[in-house]
Amino acid sequence: MAQYQLKEVKTAKEAKAWLHMDRKIYEGNRNWVCPLDSDIEKVFDPKQNELFADGEAIRWVVVDADGEIVGRIAAFYNREQLAVNQNVGGCGFFESIDSQEVANMLFDAARLWLSSRGAEGMDGPVNFGSRDAWWGLLVQGYEFQPLYTNPYHLPYYKELFENYGFQNYFNQNTYIWRVYDDSVNDIALEKAKRVMSNPGYRFEDVHNTELDVAAENLRIIYNKAWSLFTGVKPMEKEEAQEMLNALKPIIDRNIIFFAYFNDEPIGFFVMVPDINRVIGKFKGNFNLVNKLRLLWDINVRKASDRIFAIIFGITPEFQGKGIESGMIKHILETYIKTDKCHYKTIEFAWIGDFNPVMNRMIERYVCATKHKMHTTYRYWFDRTRPFERCPRLGLRRPEKQ
Repeated sequence: MAQYQLKEVKTAKEAKAWLHMDRKIYEGNRNWVCPLDSDIEKVFDPKQNELFADGEAIRWVVVDADGEIVGRIAAFYNREQLAVNQNVGGCGFFESIDSQEVANMLFDAARLWLSSRGAEGMDGPVNFGSRDAWWGLLVQGYEFQPLYTNPYHLPYYKELFENYGFQNYFNQNTYIWRVYDDSVNDIALEKAKRVMSNPGYRFEDVHNTELDVAAENLRIIYNKAWSLFTGVKPMEKEEAQEMLNALKPIIDRNIIFFAYFNDEPIGFFVMVPDINRVIGKFKGNFNLVNKLRLLWDINVRKASDRIFAIIFGITPEFQGKGIESGMIKHILETYIKTDKCHYKTIEFAWIGDFNPVMNRMIERYVCATKHKMHTTYRYWFDRTRPFERCPRLGLRRPEKQ
């Protein structure tokens, strides 16, 4: 019998074994946080993941001679995403013992399956869903606890990917800002003072705002701020409402705030308490009891001491005018630097290296420190095809009339 054998996941029992395989890999690792089973299961549930409407997903495990699982992977594609992403599919949720042989079996399975469906390459490790979850391979910051739904990996994973032939398509940086030790750049504060001296501008959190109104304001700003960038779809009204409704149980209204000019919304910053600080003890089980425990820990005990900065945006006509500085100054003075604040750090995740403007703003004005990095790799099935890294984020040129 061969030392290792590849098996497709077909039954509910096999799916559960695939899901829980990561616990063997990270047993005893104090930085790893066991993900909630439901967060990963919904990725592979056609009833919950709309990408299945025009796509497919498949999972495999590798077992050793004793029948023990030593590796896992998933592969997936959506036809619309293939069309806008250079005909590249995805592989993700990779876990493996430190064995190139096991890793190669998993990567080969994903490659051959995607190729049979017309894909010309694969990105990995990525998610069969939005980029804000389970995206990228951790390559720096192994000594830090991950943010909620941000992947954690072991150092040897980088060699497994690169030895197979994956190449660095882009990096996603995570920055940390320490409430008691760090301060904002003086230039940013001066910009903020100038903006705040104009009576047309105001900055406020969502204490006195209904969440459906906040969701609509967010949608308006998001669509103005991001619609000019290539590959970004406008946000629908239902999406914005679903986003804030999903966050509602853990929302801290002190750390979600908007900027207005003459009462029109022009900027937003959405941040939440990081629940990875408390969910590790659930061991993946998010039953009713643990849901109640989470609400108690976040809202009553204030057990999360870390803020997760989720999304930020400013409408184009107000970019470069110091609005971002005004928002930072507002939250520092009204909450973060006051006795009311129990948080110790703020983390800004998923700042792609293809977006140098955002990286400079976080580093130079917010004065946050880069402390984690994830890499999204790409593998072309045609090994003679030239490789190019992800292009820098750029505005679409207006069409000529």
